[in-house]
Amino acid sequence: MRAIELLRPSVAVTALPARAQPGHFDSPVGRYVHIDIDGQDHRIYFEEAGTGIPLLLQHTAGCHGSQWRHLFECRAITDHFRLIAYDLPFHGKSLPPLGPKWWANEYRLTADVARAVPVTLAATLGLDRPVFMGCSVGGLLALDLARHHPDVFSAVISLEGGLNIEGDLTTLTELWHPQISNEYKARLMNALMSPTSPEHYRKETSQVYAAGWPPAFLGDLFYYIADYDLRDEAQHIDTGKVAVHILSGEYDASGTMELGQAAHAAIAGSTWAAMNDVGHFPMSENPEAFLGYLLPVLETIKSTRGV
Repeated sequence: MRAIELLRPSVAVTALPARAQPGHFDSPVGRYVHIDIDGQDHRIYFEEAGTGIPLLLQHTAGCHGSQWRHLFECRAITDHFRLIAYDLPFHGKSLPPLGPKWWANEYRLTADVARAVPVTLAATLGLDRPVFMGCSVGGLLALDLARHHPDVFSAVISLEGGLNIEGDLTTLTELWHPQISNEYKARLMNALMSPTSPEHYRKETSQVYAAGWPPAFLGDLFYYIADYDLRDEAQHIDTGKVAVHILSGEYDASGTMELGQAAHAAIAGSTWAAMNDVGHFPMSENPEAFLGYLLPVLETIKSTRGV
């Protein structure tokens, strides 16, 4: 991974944002809510800001909702949307459930659980036809929800998504190995980002991966690689019920632009756009560039909702 950093030097020239004044509060407020998933009581942490159309935000594999922090400070979004970024169970501040001996079993994120969290959270919070946006694992989940829960969501935004991700989990054991540091994950994710993204944001994105619970990343990839496949079902997604928007980063070698285009071609009525100068983590590695692609999509959603 170090070789990638040396062979692909950074060309980012973006300056640091203005320093916040001491005592300044950022916009989001965090809370915990209890929801039932698979018969277990899960204490789910979420942060929210803004008013208007509810917009649920799903983080990438092995991470947590802080990846969306830049969107919370964008008034062009929060003046019209209620942003809700949640942590999946076993991620961030959503601690494991009390009762079952979860440590005795291998952690795996299944399709059923992945879909159940946002659907149950939306019902618990009383959200009226929310929008869902997710990246990577969340980008797949966006399309999964459009297929299986079109009556719950009014629109989905799939970042770095596709209909199927090829891979073999047995070749990825280094992602959870007692002799391999979490720093490996950070370096690996750096290779999926654009060299034009600001260095401080790329390093922040990598740090979030290094700080996660070691089994979470590989466990989430069970859904990403093994338990998700919409190739035979995408044609049944009804964009008359739930709008589908797909955005793919230029430098993403995992959820490639070709995969995004293929999903768009298979889902009648969907939209697709390539995002220049970003990789696998548009919202956290280059939020300024990402907003240039996201805001037009949100404008379309607003107009559809009559806002």
